[in-house]
Amino acid sequence: MDSTGIHHVGIAVPDLGEAVETYTRIFAATLEHREVVVEQGVEAASVLVGSNRIELLAPTGDDTPVGRFLAKRGPGVHHLAYEVDDIALALQGLAADGVELIDTVPRVGLFGLQVAFIHPDAVHGVLTEVVSVARVT
Repeated sequence: MDSTGIHHVGIAVPDLGEAVETYTRIFAATLEHREVVVEQGVEAASVLVGSNRIELLAPTGDDTPVGRFLAKRGPGVHHLAYEVDDIALALQGLAADGVELIDTVPRVGLFGLQVAFIHPDAVHGVLTEVVSVARVT
């Protein structure tokens, strides 16, 4: 997989408004975007710290991936996201290399971007997201 860089770091939080305020106050972050991503069971806010992006994730319910993460581990780093030019090609290459994928086809993420997740067991315990900057049309 050819990555063009880190797209964002995902942070699981129990209260999105409080987390946005914290990042704004402590790091002078700027709120870039906020939306509910129904398919993933999260309300997400993208904040910019300089030229870097942090994605704050609050669950929309207890029985969602982020809700279960918070119940098991508490707030903190949830995933690391890598940017790619062609997500379908990246997923094909990862599958061909035997990498364990959570998503074999992209789904819609924050900003309407195409995303897919790689299983943490494949990346030394880190939940990893692949993000294409091409919006879903």
